[in-house]
Amino acid sequence: MKDGQEVTRDGSGAAGHAARPKRADARRNEKTLLDAAAAVFVRSGVEAPVRDIAAEAGVGTATIYRHFPTRADLIIGVYRHQVEACAEAGPALLASAPTPYDALARWIDLFVDFLVTKHGLAGVLQYDNAGFEALHTYFLDRLVPVCTDLLDAASAAGEIHSDVRAIALMRGVGNLCIGAENDPRYDARQLVGLLIGGLRGRD
Repeated sequence: MKDGQEVTRDGSGAAGHAARPKRADARRNEKTLLDAAAAVFVRSGVEAPVRDIAAEAGVGTATIYRHFPTRADLIIGVYRHQVEACAEAGPALLASAPTPYDALARWIDLFVDFLVTKHGLAGVLQYDNAGFEALHTYFLDRLVPVCTDLLDAASAAGEIHSDVRAIALMRGVGNLCIGAENDPRYDARQLVGLLIGGLRGRD
């Protein structure tokens, strides 16, 4: 880093140093790397070799390190990238899915993918409580309203119970996914599917 500028774990620059906006092609290149890293993390966990991410993106490992000098930088980048993808997916799914319940179920599936990165983030930031809390607050601010809108739409359509809170559902899904990456016998996605199916209740 140049001129003594510090970068905090939430990705913001130190006070008094405005970050230069990235060119459009640089943003596209970074998105390609983040998409590739997210896909590899979902398959293999956040400790996956950088060479696997580079192969997924079709670039050399040097390109990965140029954008993300450390694994923590990469995981944080993927975390933010996936939060924004989940936030944008909610309204898009409500507009395109056959029913609000289908939109909710598909969104939860994306959320499960994201949780692989979120759980890995706790490990890389175990000595940076302030950084982790800032990212967790960002996650809640962006995704709880999206999940709330999906639940409200499904409830208004009479497809699910009306007393389910977004934060409770997201926490429940998160708890079901803890440790899934370390035990191939445990299918967290299957249990999450049962949880989401249970929102329908009984006729």
